[in-house]
Amino acid sequence: MSTSSSTEGDGSGGGEFEGPSSSRTRRRSSNGVWPEPFVEALAFQVAIDASSSIGRLAAAQALFNLFQVCSTWRAVSHSELLWQNLTRRIWNIRHLLHNTWHEEYIYRHQTANNFHLGRYVYTGLPFVPSDRNNNNDGLACRRLALSDNHLAAGFSDGSVHLFHLPSRIQLATFYPQPRDRLGRFACAISGIILSDAQLVFATLDGDIHLVSIDGVNPLRRVHLGDVVNDGALVDFTGCNQWWVGLYAGVPDRAFHVWNSETEELIFVGGSLTDPEAVMGWHLLNELTNLIGRVRVTSHESAVACTNVRVMAFDLRNVGIILGEEEIRRGIIIGSFDANYDESMLIMDIRGRASVRRVATLEEVCRFTVRGATQRGILGSVNGGYALMCVGEVIRVWEIVHGQYLYSFRERIGECNAIVSNERHVAACSAANATIHLWDFGAN
Repeated sequence: MSTSSSTEGDGSGGGEFEGPSSSRTRRRSSNGVWPEPFVEALAFQVAIDASSSIGRLAAAQALFNLFQVCSTWRAVSHSELLWQNLTRRIWNIRHLLHNTWHEEYIYRHQTANNFHLGRYVYTGLPFVPSDRNNNNDGLACRRLALSDNHLAAGFSDGSVHLFHLPSRIQLATFYPQPRDRLGRFACAISGIILSDAQLVFATLDGDIHLVSIDGVNPLRRVHLGDVVNDGALVDFTGCNQWWVGLYAGVPDRAFHVWNSETEELIFVGGSLTDPEAVMGWHLLNELTNLIGRVRVTSHESAVACTNVRVMAFDLRNVGIILGEEEIRRGIIIGSFDANYDESMLIMDIRGRASVRRVATLEEVCRFTVRGATQRGILGSVNGGYALMCVGEVIRVWEIVHGQYLYSFRERIGECNAIVSNERHVAACSAANATIHLWDFGAN
């Protein structure tokens, strides 16, 4: 276990301010003192403007300056409603992990600052390889997923290893329920959706399984895949409202969307992966290059890509395309990712990476990734930072201006999978049975 350090920025859009309730005390005076609700709304907007134009870390300094105006304005800093609104808009946090929203905001700010400066604790998480790997091709990590307190890793043999992050202990290993399968890699993991309440994972042949983290509800199959009529499920993602699968192999069935609460399939359609149909079938017997990726944002939209096209679509009005673009230089699919704040990371084959808004595909910033002509490049993006694993090293950029910040000092070998959230980064390499974990938490 070790600690590393190195250099600022990130961003979030403006948003709505939830005004104070009618029961709150409102200071109204004829002596020129502004009413408290007005000052609170002003503080909210000042913080959002600083976050949008400079980066999320700039919001704290903007608020500090505003609170120095006078004692009346400084009193607004005690408003829990203000900190709740700010935490939701700037850090995209809806649930409280600390005693107050003010404490929550401070924790999120300090964690992001650690991320900006490269202050982390590194841990290697060993795991016990599955004894069900009958393919004799080695055990390849296919997907990683993070929640606040858990990490899940899915492998080519269908196993999903679940870890408890605070203790760094492996809690359990899950496997798809047995059935007849078409292809030796049909049960390879193609996607994981993880919360601290439940784990959902999908396999290449389209099966979807769900299990509760606390073990109260055992593993069950919630969807039986139909690989003959749907093709291979090449990527799977979602949130607490939607599950989205990206398929390849059958025309006009690229996207499958489920209501995650009812587990009902509500949409099938799309032609994004039609040109990759043959490659989709080959995946069942040979885990070759990536075919496509799909991601879901917190604004009820999804974005997906192949090696030449990127497409964003609405999940509230499923089938409505928000934006679509052909990338003439080609896309390195492994570099593609999107965060819940509607920012998308994408890189072409010449190493030109860009961060875009999902809803419009508008470019926010761009940067160049040296050595991007190498194979096996993987990318990840959280609310403020873009990470690229190139040549066994993970590099970090901020996503407001595209400024390069630092590289992780650990060399991890050829990377199979990478994932990040606001606190953790996890990666798995082909070289050994270890999951690499970097913790930026403000403890």
